[in-house]
Amino acid sequence: MNEAPAAKDGLSRRKLLVGGGAGVGLLVAWGLWPRRYAPNMRAADGEHLFGPWLKIAEDGKVIIAIPQSESGQGVYTALAQIVAGELGADWRSVAVQPVSASPIFANTLLARAWATAFLPENIALDVDVGPVASSINEIARRDTFVVTGGSSSIRQFERPCREAGAAARTILCQAAAARWGIAWEQCRTERGFVIAGKRRLPFAELVVEASALDAPSPIPLNPSARNRLSGRDAPRLDLSAKVDGSVSFAGDVRLPDMLFASVRAGPAGNTSLLSVDEKAALNMRGVVQVVKTDSWVAAVASNWWAANNALDAMAPVFRTKGQMADSTEIAQSLSNAIAEGPGFRATKLGDVDAAMAPEAGARIFKAEYTVGAAVHAPIETRSATAYFHDQRLQLWLATQAPSAARLAAAQAIGISADDVVHYPVMAGGSFDRNFDNSISAQVAVIAKTVGRPVQLTWSRPEDFVRDHVRSPALGRLSAAMNADGAVTGLAVRVAAASSMRELAYRIDGQKADKARKSASGQYDVLALEGAQIPYAIPNISIDHFPVSMPMPTGPWRGLANSYNCFFVEGFIDELAHKAGVEPLSFRMQMLVGQTRLARCLTGVATMAGWDGGVSGSGRGIACHSMRGSHIAVIVTARNSETGVRVDRIHAMADCGRLINPDLARQQIEGGILFGLAQALGSATNFESGLPTARRLRDIDLPKLSDVPEITVELARNDEAPGGVSELGVPAVAPAIANALFSAAGIRLRELPLLSRGL
Repeated sequence: MNEAPAAKDGLSRRKLLVGGGAGVGLLVAWGLWPRRYAPNMRAADGEHLFGPWLKIAEDGKVIIAIPQSESGQGVYTALAQIVAGELGADWRSVAVQPVSASPIFANTLLARAWATAFLPENIALDVDVGPVASSINEIARRDTFVVTGGSSSIRQFERPCREAGAAARTILCQAAAARWGIAWEQCRTERGFVIAGKRRLPFAELVVEASALDAPSPIPLNPSARNRLSGRDAPRLDLSAKVDGSVSFAGDVRLPDMLFASVRAGPAGNTSLLSVDEKAALNMRGVVQVVKTDSWVAAVASNWWAANNALDAMAPVFRTKGQMADSTEIAQSLSNAIAEGPGFRATKLGDVDAAMAPEAGARIFKAEYTVGAAVHAPIETRSATAYFHDQRLQLWLATQAPSAARLAAAQAIGISADDVVHYPVMAGGSFDRNFDNSISAQVAVIAKTVGRPVQLTWSRPEDFVRDHVRSPALGRLSAAMNADGAVTGLAVRVAAASSMRELAYRIDGQKADKARKSASGQYDVLALEGAQIPYAIPNISIDHFPVSMPMPTGPWRGLANSYNCFFVEGFIDELAHKAGVEPLSFRMQMLVGQTRLARCLTGVATMAGWDGGVSGSGRGIACHSMRGSHIAVIVTARNSETGVRVDRIHAMADCGRLINPDLARQQIEGGILFGLAQALGSATNFESGLPTARRLRDIDLPKLSDVPEITVELARNDEAPGGVSELGVPAVAPAIANALFSAAGIRLRELPLLSRGL
């Protein structure tokens, strides 16, 4: 076993090499960069900017900039609540405007969290401390690292949003105070008015003169982050537009003289296009042009249906060299990785080998857990609209990494990324699917070739074939238990692709196949996310065994938490039964110093009327901590004639200070359903380089009749906000597996759960 290499002096990554502490050469170069950035939100007639985050119109409307991608997680509403709450705005007058990427909105928190994926594997650093953190933050800003993911939006932007609202509030108070001849500190704001005693003026009357003033330094925040808006339920700002259909997704964009395109490519890997029957396509009604590259072909038509049918008529033939994805071979490669190594040790506590040695006298238990390749399958397949004119490209696309999308498009047609204008649009779901920016390259090539605006939409089969799946993974766990039933040692070995390193290479501009090869065999500590043990076990080791996959892999809702929680919480349940201890009590006696997680466990037990998960009860429990939040889940499940049937799910979550409790509840409920889908489906096998799943019906997603009664309770406290949108996913699958064990006495260790024979 190789230890994860120790830190070296300095910080290094592929794009920026920093030597000698913070990097003297780079600091000199940075001195030439601007220290302040102009807002990239523009003010229309009658609107006035109040910094990069908001503008106020002369009719009193408050428009808030949103740099993050909205894919249903509610970021439009939550960030707006923070700004508007600190400002003292009337929620009825608040609107949002998505803005393009800018260094102002760099996601430095996610940059630090993902730094290990961008750093060479021989560098291990404490990325949250001192000059290292400062350097990563600076790199994120210089690289315009504007990324949506990792449940980071609120954690990253709560403070900047509060400061933006507070700055505008003080400026408006200054303008009102000047009229009244009083000190601005005597003023306050509420529901869109500046108030001092019985005097009040609406924002609309003050906005012109206020826009010429400067905020004091430091900016005076409200004493509490909780105010009339932030921390309370508020209607979603995107709800009415989604209900009445007025919201614009990439597929809703309509431009003059626009054409529609569909595309087809072969299996992942070293694949080339051999032949197509162009004449067959061009003879079809509505088909305008065929666009070919070395690896894909697109049909362009007056409507998408004609374009997609033209691909069938062309009967494209592809050739793939080298290894092709096959589920049987993938399973063997996972097993071989752990058996043959080398692995990389991310966590070492005590001496696991000594705890498991025969002379220690402990009982040794082992188990093997596996998960299949999970597909994203959002309702909206990948779609993009582009127009190439005067050597500039306009691009309408939902993406979680807009700078990478612009770069991919620019590289594909040989222009500068500065000549690509990206218009953010709302996403019809993502679950991290929208980190894939290959469609931006395709639509750029098509738009440049045809010389007219083009909208490219992938068919569902194409979306599945091109998906960067959540890596198949294998977990081998071993534990030592003494005569008293206490766990004295725990070893967790995880074989999986280095998906986050692969994503890092893609964000840096590499195409999918090259990124996959670049990440091949590299240690990825983020492949172990969620395997961290909350329990007080004296000897622990956690190792990653990187596996080279023959198909692209990437983050999926919850990232590696989605499979590592299944490994750990399933095995902990096994150990509880081996020790003869009720599963909740077994966990609680090991949760030393984990007060918030322990409260979630006791809280959900009370909610569900936990009976100990006795044999035949069909009840299972699991818990998890991630990104500053905690959750415990109790599931009631059974096996029916049609397979696994989940009857009830109870969850208790602690997400710290809540911006919008109802929004948090929606996200946790959605995550629970995603966890249910992970347990029962959402996966695909691979044959001859292609996924066997080509339609939604092929991945056994839960139908409405399959959805159980779900009850979610949220802890209320003033801890820092934690991640919410992915929290509901990880603990559901192990809780279902544990429930099925209590129902039938058979332990299921594979996702999706294979319940035949129960």
